[in-house]
Amino acid sequence: MKTFRTKRTVLSLVLSLAVFVFFVSAAGAQTLSADAMAKLIDKHYDSLHSLEVNFTQEYEGMGMNRRESGILLLKKPGQMRWTYSKPAGKLFILDRHDGYFYSPGDTTAQRVPVKELDDLRSPLGLLLGHTKLEKELTGLAIAPDAGGMYTLTGIPKGLEKRVSAFNITATADGVIKQMQIDETDGVRNTFVFSDERPNVAAPDSAFVFTPPAGVRVVDGMPPV
Repeated sequence: MKTFRTKRTVLSLVLSLAVFVFFVSAAGAQTLSADAMAKLIDKHYDSLHSLEVNFTQEYEGMGMNRRESGILLLKKPGQMRWTYSKPAGKLFILDRHDGYFYSPGDTTAQRVPVKELDDLRSPLGLLLGHTKLEKELTGLAIAPDAGGMYTLTGIPKGLEKRVSAFNITATADGVIKQMQIDETDGVRNTFVFSDERPNVAAPDSAFVFTPPAGVRVVDGMPPV
């Protein structure tokens, strides 16, 4: 009887310890604060001078559901090139001064001064500048996500009337895997990133927009 009680006591201690370790581990996984996660993301991207990454963009709303993909190239300070493979030929370039938008088959390309650009692709580009997420997002909050990742939520300053929710999902070491932007008119833009390649060659010529033959550059507003 004593041996049975001893075994049962040992088993109870082992089970209690296992439960304790489980809950401590689970709690520890959720102790990362929103500010701390924002700083990890800032630190990761501040350490880069250029970045290339695959992206998939899904646009939902206004009677449309569109899925596109391609390669994003960024370079400090403030240069971006979104080269779409689906649809082939679509292009968005930011050259520090202006943003250029072109879709295959169009006879014009839209040019928008960067100071007027509120296109929702720009928050990721700002990560290769000097932006601090905790200062750029109001109502910053965090929640654990699948695969040991975290999702930051907030509203980009200056876009409060346009954006109802802005989410960044990143790994525990600050690598962004997804951005989701919900607009006040019901539109949702989701960008999923994969195969990040830091500090790749990124000549300035990659960020010069050369219109295809027969295409005129006109001043205008960025298309969706």
